Amino acid sequence: MTEPAKGHIAMFLFAALVSGSFSLGGMAAPYLDPGAFNAVRFVIAAIAMGMVAYFSGGMETRHFTTAPWRYVLLGSTMALYFVTMFEALQITDPVSTGAVFTLTPVMSAIFGYLLLRQVTTPFNALAIAIGGAGAVWVIFRGDVEAILGFEVGPGEKLFFFGAAAHAFYAPLVRKLNRGEPVAAFAFGTIVAAMILIAIWAGKDLVRTDWAAMPAIVWITILYTAIGATMMSFLCIQFATLRLPSGKVMAYTYLTPSFVILWEAALGHGWAAGTVWLGAAASVLGLALLAWR
Repeated sequence: MTEPAKGHIAMFLFAALVSGSFSLGGMAAPYLDPGAFNAVRFVIAAIAMGMVAYFSGGMETRHFTTAPWRYVLLGSTMALYFVTMFEALQITDPVSTGAVFTLTPVMSAIFGYLLLRQVTTPFNALAIAIGGAGAVWVIFRGDVEAILGFEVGPGEKLFFFGAAAHAFYAPLVRKLNRGEPVAAFAFGTIVAAMILIAIWAGKDLVRTDWAAMPAIVWITILYTAIGATMMSFLCIQFATLRLPSGKVMAYTYLTPSFVILWEAALGHGWAAGTVWLGAAASVLGLALLAWR
């Protein structure tokens, strides 16, 4: 198997893992403040990633003492993404933020060119456009009037900067990595993001009654910490070293489609048949990217 093929598989797994956090997060959201939730998930993710890096034999002191500012920069992009997302959700809705997030692969391709001189071919641009159109269709549940009526408000503008930070992350990993093992590099990034998010959510952490949290909260925290944070960081850093940034971020287009499967698996029902047209378009666009 070629290295690019491994990168595509890693990002397919990334999309499946991240999607689960949306469904589980929706079930836990009524019980826990977003700031406290994210702070705890990153603490657990950092511990788990540290163990993986240590026991895999790929973590050495020199990996973190050499230009440690790199981890601060990478961690800040992820922290900015999560902070702006949850702040934006206070003044807008998930559909709108999802629509803004579809700009991520395009922005990542632009950053990839600026940082690494990665050129997106017309064919790849077409494939990304097909995948993006499908993602938008799924996000808006196939409602043409809702798509045409989309308006950019303060929440959407705020989250745009978070989406841009997320897009910047992929090429930045490739730019800053100096041969460190994927697990060690991901560990440094998660620790930096953890500290920044904990600073943002400090008050929420203190005032939360953790003993009163129902089981679904702890299930969601553990899943998002291990699956949607630790594993997704590994996947995206692994893939970024093997694929152009635009292709890496294009796999976020699969997230809305995977959410449909997660919702059905959790017993929340299936989406309408017309929504699957968008899911098919997303899969087609990404299949074209992988094929090329």
